[in-house]
Amino acid sequence: MRILVVGAGAVGGYFGGRLLEKGEDVTFLVRETRQKQLQENGLQIESVHGNLNLTPKTIQSVDEAEPFDVIILSTKQYHLEGALQSIEPYVTENTMIYPLLNGFVHLEVLKNRFNPQNVIGGLCFIESTLDAEGRIIQTSPRHLAVFGELSGEKTERILQLEQVLSGTKTNFQLSDNIIRDMWHKYMFITGLSGITTLMRSPIGPIREEANGQKLISNFYKEIGSVMRALEAPIADDIEEQHLHTINSVPYDMKSSMQRDMEKGIQVEADQLQGYLYKIAQEKGIGTPLLEVIYSNLKVYEAQWK
Repeated sequence: MRILVVGAGAVGGYFGGRLLEKGEDVTFLVRETRQKQLQENGLQIESVHGNLNLTPKTIQSVDEAEPFDVIILSTKQYHLEGALQSIEPYVTENTMIYPLLNGFVHLEVLKNRFNPQNVIGGLCFIESTLDAEGRIIQTSPRHLAVFGELSGEKTERILQLEQVLSGTKTNFQLSDNIIRDMWHKYMFITGLSGITTLMRSPIGPIREEANGQKLISNFYKEIGSVMRALEAPIADDIEEQHLHTINSVPYDMKSSMQRDMEKGIQVEADQLQGYLYKIAQEKGIGTPLLEVIYSNLKVYEAQWK
């Protein structure tokens, strides 16, 4: 399969790099400055799972190229429109678009922009960032990317994709219920990013503070109440599962949104916390913690602008 990775940042660059390391046919669609950086220094990954320095194939959106079998999207939501314009020339009726974005808004955008059959479900868990020199720094044991047909079917194409993604030095996992898994991930990252950005702290000190456990638990309960009002297919005990996960991750773990705030760059407030807050307001659901957390992010965004 010919694989196109949109961008070569902290997420796409990492998973694309692991596929390239395995020997798969991977091309990165990047901006001119990133292309020059990759040509001069290579795709550099510093990871707890092993370092890499590879010379990747790259194209820009203005370049001509044959269509791709798989397109991996890992851009932020606020860059999605530009990314979709850039991939249009490379999409055919048989192309699988594999998004690794947070939330759900992007699924409808993709299905409206392309044939719905082009779109599969996806999510990832990884703690990584791009440093000033363009190196991808990956610091946590978990480096998981999940995929699956939105219908849950084990189609011929999804099984073929599973073969291609297997055998890498990261964890690609085929899901039986990707929609459920995406809702669970959405809840987890909304809670983690909301709490860490509110407190401006890694998760460790927050969970050890006298009221930390209560704060985290109550916030997940608020998120769960909104998701259940939407009839999202989430597990009955998913809040408890996420609290257990929060208590088991490394002490110094930060959310990607928190790292973005520390860099002084844009965050996905409206796509994560904002989407749920809007639904809560429409349905009359009380979410005082979500309101405070979303307001905190909007104040930050106002300063950023």
